[in-house]
Amino acid sequence: MSTPPALEFSHIGIYVTDLDGMRDFYTRLLGFQVTDVGDLGPVKLVFLSRDPREHHQIVLATGRPAELSFNVVNQISLRAGSLTDLRSIHRILSDEDAAELVAVTHGIAWSVYCKDPEGNRIEIFVDSPWYIAQPVREPLDLSLPDDRILADTEARVKGEPSFRPMADWRAELADRLAAGDSNS
Repeated sequence: MSTPPALEFSHIGIYVTDLDGMRDFYTRLLGFQVTDVGDLGPVKLVFLSRDPREHHQIVLATGRPAELSFNVVNQISLRAGSLTDLRSIHRILSDEDAAELVAVTHGIAWSVYCKDPEGNRIEIFVDSPWYIAQPVREPLDLSLPDDRILADTEARVKGEPSFRPMADWRAELADRLAAGDSNS
């Protein structure tokens, strides 16, 4: 089997029922900018980005059936720059009474989860400097200072058999990817 060409994740498109409500959530609360709006036949589209290198990172598209009882999106994950940024977005979402708002640590990252207006789970996260095998999900107290969150997380993850610096784990993954080993 030949090695597939390099790929990089770029964007996600979401079918919505309330285009204006979803646009408001992603722009006003999460800081996305509208880059384009238009129609493709009967479908109305809103293109959103927070990265000047990306025309769009999220596309909202009309056409989601209102009677759909199951949401096929597990989560939409967005990387924040720091624990300060994570606290800020948590405060914004809390002030807006975002549904199912929770802060957790995964050991490899600190995350805030909530639901957008149509029930899609949103994760905003900050990477930690450590790797431990996943899944891990434990409560996170964002009222603690950064140094305490770092110390508490490090103390927790150091006891795991899979513990190592994230840089080491990334180097190992890069080696596996280069070798074409998708089963490790």
